[in-house]
Amino acid sequence: MANILALVGRPNVGKSTFFNRLTETRDAIVDPTSGVTRDRHYGKSTWNGKEFSVIDTGGYVIGSDDIFEEEIRKQVVLATEEADIIAFLVDVKEGLNPLDEDVADLLRRSNKKVFLVANKVDNNARMIDINDFYSLGLGEIYCISSINGMGTGDLLDKIVEEFEIIVEEEAVDIPKIAIVGRPNVGKSSIINAFIGVERNIVTPIAGTTRDSVYTPYNSFGFNFLLVDTAGVRKKSKVFENIEFYSVMRSIRAIENSDVCILMLDATAGLESQDINIFSLAEKNRKGVVVVVNKWDLVEKETNTHKDYEAIIRDKLAPFTDIPIVFTSVPNKQRIFKVLETANQVYKNRCRRISTSQLNEIFLPLVKDNPPPAYKGKHISIKYITQLPLAYPSFVFFCNLPQYIREPYKRYVENKMRELFDFNGVPIQLYFRQK
Repeated sequence: MANILALVGRPNVGKSTFFNRLTETRDAIVDPTSGVTRDRHYGKSTWNGKEFSVIDTGGYVIGSDDIFEEEIRKQVVLATEEADIIAFLVDVKEGLNPLDEDVADLLRRSNKKVFLVANKVDNNARMIDINDFYSLGLGEIYCISSINGMGTGDLLDKIVEEFEIIVEEEAVDIPKIAIVGRPNVGKSSIINAFIGVERNIVTPIAGTTRDSVYTPYNSFGFNFLLVDTAGVRKKSKVFENIEFYSVMRSIRAIENSDVCILMLDATAGLESQDINIFSLAEKNRKGVVVVVNKWDLVEKETNTHKDYEAIIRDKLAPFTDIPIVFTSVPNKQRIFKVLETANQVYKNRCRRISTSQLNEIFLPLVKDNPPPAYKGKHISIKYITQLPLAYPSFVFFCNLPQYIREPYKRYVENKMRELFDFNGVPIQLYFRQK
């Protein structure tokens, strides 16, 4: 489970630019899907061998000027609660702003390590302008330019020094299933329905983090740890920014799990925050089961079920090989099916295909349909093997990996899913020089 760095500050100080610079250090977070601003909110980064999650609190401020301060305040409070380290960005070009003072006031009262980062320091003349920011009372100021990268290396050296070294505890070798989704979709209800089968199994174990509670479930031949984020905090105001709230609450639960049960409200459909949470699970290479709850409240016609499923898959493309279960928790409808499906997805994620199988069964298919020639050069895949990782990842050794295009990678992934059951699990494919 990674440490979390949150980027806070008022709008337009360069948080998103800095965020993009950090997350571009890892190809895995590149998301080709257009129209969904996923990576702006959450990403993965690595520095000096330490991997960490990055949260950009920018882009959530909505409405007119008079509610700016309140929106920023809520984001900063939530970020300080969830993150391990805070990078507070200010803009040297524009100078000290009353909103900066408000954010600094909140941060001083938190017990988190805060790095005060003066952005847009592109030349020596601007170095003098940082002195105003010492009045914020947050100690040393780190000068950077998030556009050209100046100073970011020195800042990251200091940040990763502060991260705790996470010692992987001897993990109990049973599936960890996280129940995630927006507020009020029925997460608490479904957990109560699961554990209500045998009252004596409600023995919460303290998890590795303060907000993920592991509840053992051992019944009907299933043995799980349920990772619950539901009902952790009561929201003080109805108009709290729910998308930001639900994504922040989901990050640790997803990172602590093997399989995520993403719950949707059938009456609301798949919304942008659901796609955001789905994206987190996919980026973290976790198994996913989509559960459409409150299905009893939807008026049915002949093809309602199929049409609804098609809409979900269309919105989640390109990763559509996922199981979808329709439930009604109060009616105990298909609750058992959710557990069965999650268990199967866990098995799919743990599946290991031997090198001999891959080269005897799969390699001939690839040789029969090789990648298209590029600039007159023919590409030949020689050998395939699976990497010893927690999720399915395969290496294809070939002569010219740089010329293999995205459509062919999708073709290979689809063929692999046809031959070996990876339903509900993201697959990672690497093409390497032989």
